Amino acid sequence: MKTFPMFLQMAGRRVVIAGGQEQAAQKARLILKTEAEVVILAPDLDAELASLNACGRVTHRTGPIGPADFENSALVFVATGCPAADMTLHDLAKAGGATVNVVDQPALCDAITPSIVDRDPVVVAIGTEGTAPVLARQIKTRLEETLEPRLGDLAALAGRLRAAAAARLAPRRRRDLWRWVFNDSPRRTFVSGAERAAAKMIKTAIERDDFGDMQQGSVSLVGAGPGAKDLITLRGVQRLQEADVIFYDRLLDPEILELARRDAERIYVGKAPGCHSWPQEKITQSVVAAAKRGQRVVRLKCGDPGVFGRSTEEMAALAQADIPFEVVPGITAACAAAAAVGDSLTERGQIDTLVLTTGHRADGYVVPAAIDAIQPGISVALYMAVGAAPAIARALQDRHPHVPFAVKVVAKAQRAGQVSATCTISTLEQTLMDRAITGAAMVFISWPAKAQAQPGTMSVADRSVA
Repeated sequence: MKTFPMFLQMAGRRVVIAGGQEQAAQKARLILKTEAEVVILAPDLDAELASLNACGRVTHRTGPIGPADFENSALVFVATGCPAADMTLHDLAKAGGATVNVVDQPALCDAITPSIVDRDPVVVAIGTEGTAPVLARQIKTRLEETLEPRLGDLAALAGRLRAAAAARLAPRRRRDLWRWVFNDSPRRTFVSGAERAAAKMIKTAIERDDFGDMQQGSVSLVGAGPGAKDLITLRGVQRLQEADVIFYDRLLDPEILELARRDAERIYVGKAPGCHSWPQEKITQSVVAAAKRGQRVVRLKCGDPGVFGRSTEEMAALAQADIPFEVVPGITAACAAAAAVGDSLTERGQIDTLVLTTGHRADGYVVPAAIDAIQPGISVALYMAVGAAPAIARALQDRHPHVPFAVKVVAKAQRAGQVSATCTISTLEQTLMDRAITGAAMVFISWPAKAQAQPGTMSVADRSVA
């Protein structure tokens, strides 16, 4: 980031606006939403600013302008509409030690005005560091449509009740309370117009320490997708933001953890191929133990938890311990890899069967049964199979020496450093060596239904007759 987003305390502080016409009026409208004292430096004012001055909302000063006019100000806007005048006033303001925003001149700005979604006291600021104001306004429009008009009033009510909640509830229960308020019936009730009913609901919950069974721990097995931060699901992001503790694998994009609540405990459990920092049994026991302590646990897995993610072992342990859990699906590596190179996993008339399998089992690398059973119309997507690739290639060459299999390898799909290669069965091993593909990769082997076999080949039907 070239700029750092921050909300400034404005109550009782001084904001200076240099300029008296429309640009200055725009800034005045913005700052007057705060509790700042607004001073306008200009020889004359347009009608809007003159009206604000007449009713005491702003203070108008005329006469020569010098550095002293900008001293002790929280912020200065230079908005005359004249580039030469703006530059001169910028220099004077800087001489007075001010933080300056010059309208429409990013190079002269210490601070950039964001697009704002105002649900006071809930305020969302959107900035593009001055590069794309139109985009910022588009994002603002979408957020305006998403956030309920009365959401700020609900937040203000929560603010008024925070002291009562702090006096009666432990820290963990307070987090659960506000999660319930903003995710559940109080929010729905409030935004529907029944503010009094919602307020009574929240006050009763605080007094009785009763707002649903949220003291019990729970576990979410969340698929992080192929690793890219923007390919985790919205539900996955929500669970990260609600989690007390996160057990995570060797994430391919550590920025995914930036989506979690800041004070959530993060526990790295490794799970790198062939180099597990934690054995699976220890991971499972730790997840269960955290949930038994009443924590909301996220077990964050690469890809999809249900596809070679060993989630069955964890789910069985959770069920045995009577701990509620859910599975939040993620984009599995086969889908991510195919999409990354513009391919489809199936194709009408050519590939009508997709098999997901692995070349790495608990006892080491293997040639999976799906390879032995491959026939026209089948595509096999192989997970964790780079180490088994030479054996797989030999098995296919021995069994089907004349079949022109379509072979594709995609490593680090959807991430920086992505590598893809198309080859034949006979060149698969050499291709992996040439492209230095040794770890996280998908290998796709397809036998298109209408592929033309080389001379001497025998069809599946012919072999069955023979």
